[in-house]
Amino acid sequence: MLKQTTILQSVRATGVGLHSGTKVELVLRPAPADTGIVFTRTDLNPPLVFPANANAVGDTRMASTLTKDGQRVSTVEHLLSAVAGMGIDNLYIDVSAEEIPIMDGSASSFVYLLQQAGLQELDAAKKFIRVLKPVEIREGQGAQEKWARLEPHDGYKLHFFIEFNHPAVDGTVQTAEVDFDHVSFVNDVARARTFGFMQDVEMLRGIGLARGGSMENAIVMDEYKILNADGLRFNDEFVRHKILDAIGDLFLIGHPLIASYKAHKSGHGLNNQLLRALLADPEAYEIVSFDDVRQAPPAFASQSQREWHFA
Repeated sequence: MLKQTTILQSVRATGVGLHSGTKVELVLRPAPADTGIVFTRTDLNPPLVFPANANAVGDTRMASTLTKDGQRVSTVEHLLSAVAGMGIDNLYIDVSAEEIPIMDGSASSFVYLLQQAGLQELDAAKKFIRVLKPVEIREGQGAQEKWARLEPHDGYKLHFFIEFNHPAVDGTVQTAEVDFDHVSFVNDVARARTFGFMQDVEMLRGIGLARGGSMENAIVMDEYKILNADGLRFNDEFVRHKILDAIGDLFLIGHPLIASYKAHKSGHGLNNQLLRALLADPEAYEIVSFDDVRQAPPAFASQSQREWHFA
């Protein structure tokens, strides 16, 4: 049986929120089977619990934000991308402020935390959401058109196209595909960083965003070039980060997806609309488990060995 997982022991880290600029303490704790991913704002009295759920996303400006009772936990997508990429089903996430720390702007610090915590299997079948028919969301027209689509596929792969009309971005690869039958989240996705433009900083800060942003936690560009002295980690790091974001956004559905995801200039908002459209159509998906690991798609059957370096 392909089993559910959680971490073996609690781990903690501190950092700053990308948009709030607030210092944040993050604690990851083991959770029992069928808990899912649960965030808790420990700075509130009493602490407030936010189950990771597509229908709980209340703000998608520049990040995916869970909202409840007038409170929020924002920028959850990088951490959720790491959790999904490492194959973890159940986890308690305690956070001491309204935003998950940005760390280095990628998912690699969260991968390191999870690896330090270790993995344990639970005595319950791992549940997947298998897409049975195409679901698509479109927005805009002509050059402004954006879309995101889920299609049936016996595995998990993501294909993304970006277009920013900026020389530093346009000079790199703008289309990427990640097929987890063949590649590793840790090696091929986790290190891709978020990015932003200097000319947008004042506007974003004026609406309360990007207050913690710096070249330590993002790729930063002026009108012509990348300002970070160390350059890019991948020749397609911009579009690869959009795939990283999408993995985190899509994991808000509550289980790993067995599907193909394709997107054209999509973002957090469109990704969330796509999940809601899928969940609104009972004929578009089914929840499945695998009593025999050999029946599971290779993307998931070998996930522990690939990401956790088990023998």
